Amino acid sequence: MDVTPLLTIQPAPRAVFDRLATHRHRARFQVRDGGAWQPVTWGQFALQIRGVARWLVERELEPGERVAIFAPNSVAWASAALGAQTAGAVFVPIYPASTVEQVAYILEHAEIRYVFVAGAEQVDRLEQARRSVPRAPIVIALESCAWPAGSVRGDGDTSRGDVDSIRAASDRDAAAPTLVDARLGALELDQPAQMLYTSGTSGNPKGVPLTHRNVGSNGADWLRSNAPLLAEGDRDLLWLPMSHIFGFGELCCGNVLGWETYLATPADVLDVLPAVAPQVFMSVPAYWEKIARAILAPPGANGATSSRVAREEALRRVTGGRLRFCLSGGAGLKLEIKQLLHEAGILIIEGYGLTETSPTLTLNRPDAFRFDSVGKPLASLELKLDTDGEILARGPNVFSGYFKDPAATEAAFTPDGWFRTGDIGRWTNDGFLQIIDRKKDILVTAGGKNIPPVNIEARFEGDPVIERVVVYGDARPYLVAAVWSRPDVPEAERARQVAARIDAINGELARHETIKRHFVVESPLTVEDGTLTAALKLRRKIVYERLRDKFEALYA
Repeated sequence: MDVTPLLTIQPAPRAVFDRLATHRHRARFQVRDGGAWQPVTWGQFALQIRGVARWLVERELEPGERVAIFAPNSVAWASAALGAQTAGAVFVPIYPASTVEQVAYILEHAEIRYVFVAGAEQVDRLEQARRSVPRAPIVIALESCAWPAGSVRGDGDTSRGDVDSIRAASDRDAAAPTLVDARLGALELDQPAQMLYTSGTSGNPKGVPLTHRNVGSNGADWLRSNAPLLAEGDRDLLWLPMSHIFGFGELCCGNVLGWETYLATPADVLDVLPAVAPQVFMSVPAYWEKIARAILAPPGANGATSSRVAREEALRRVTGGRLRFCLSGGAGLKLEIKQLLHEAGILIIEGYGLTETSPTLTLNRPDAFRFDSVGKPLASLELKLDTDGEILARGPNVFSGYFKDPAATEAAFTPDGWFRTGDIGRWTNDGFLQIIDRKKDILVTAGGKNIPPVNIEARFEGDPVIERVVVYGDARPYLVAAVWSRPDVPEAERARQVAARIDAINGELARHETIKRHFVVESPLTVEDGTLTAALKLRRKIVYERLRDKFEALYA
């Protein structure tokens, strides 16, 4: 499609308001109510956004103040985020799985004034967190930001509720819109729009403020790169957490491109995928791997040709048969999964980026891709490799520094202003970027071999027996590992099956990369015990410390 008319950089809420002339009565979202889908129109969505903005402005929220959201996905979540931005606030998403301590840290560090919350567990954790914060924020039930899907609210209904409610504020805005219009018109591209907390692998998370320009410039580059696979009015199935920049990015893409978004959860997304039959599906690797496993079929009578036909038919059955734009992010997707799905009829677009870069730095393109890479740099930014191979970035999408953390900000940039990604990369001869490892996660063995542990660990992703592997061996003569088996592996068979899987993977590795010894861990890694971040990423140093005696015993 021609994306030229959509490349103007502007605050995210404007994309919704700009669609009202043509889309007011069309469905922006579809929300499950029991077994049926109920629509939320563009007009209703816009009213909810403006209602949140009006409510905040009436309570003398100042531009630049911070408003948090602590809840699972919903239309109300989107309304609260975009409503806060419309009012000039900086919205701060908190991962729904965050612990009490993590929530308390963000509330205090970000100086949150208001926090929208939904979900029994989140409400309980928030109340505990507020008790430890010197200046406790005001709590708003997230459900108050939206009215039931399928209602005629926004299509002529003028009923009024509690004068203090967001719905009532929406009524007042409809009658006198100048207050919200003034805030929206005063927004500047270089003021912060959102602040996300990075899931650091050690210490407290860092606040990453992103401006409207940061996000908007990256969005424009993203549209240019993916234009051949995009279309206005498509249907997408959104399940990625909006509290992560990947999920919020999909929401904003839908606003810009006029999509009809079906909201799903991580638990039911693959179940509803065939019936929804979206043209657009964005996911982390684990779900693409599940789709790949679902379409694998034994060769038919005619060998490979029949097998390929069977897989194409299975793919249509599993996905609804209309997928055109497929994006994988959050982690690397295995090469063989990308190849399998491509042979079955869909191209998985994969790229690379960080929260600090709003987020995308590179993308494979529909007409220029390599499955062994994360693509080529986007148009508006520059990338280069430092002398040690670290990827350095510069451009309008790169943030200016961590919130209230000048030391971390100084460490994150080179003296001449390039952002240090912390990732090690290399260029292919034809200009594609490949990620080798995280800079700080390289193991240097006693024999002087530099080994990225994640490269080995990634080979176990999607393994039928092993759920997770953590490789250990810095300054040691060889590599060892802690192993977590899948819960459905019979206890009596666990040791044998785990050993067999490690032997199989070792057969794919260079000799110095092989896992020589291992032990099986019974207790899982969790957010609560500190071994995983809120985004379920491994806190490697903590795992090493907790299990150091067991690791070292393998060298005895």
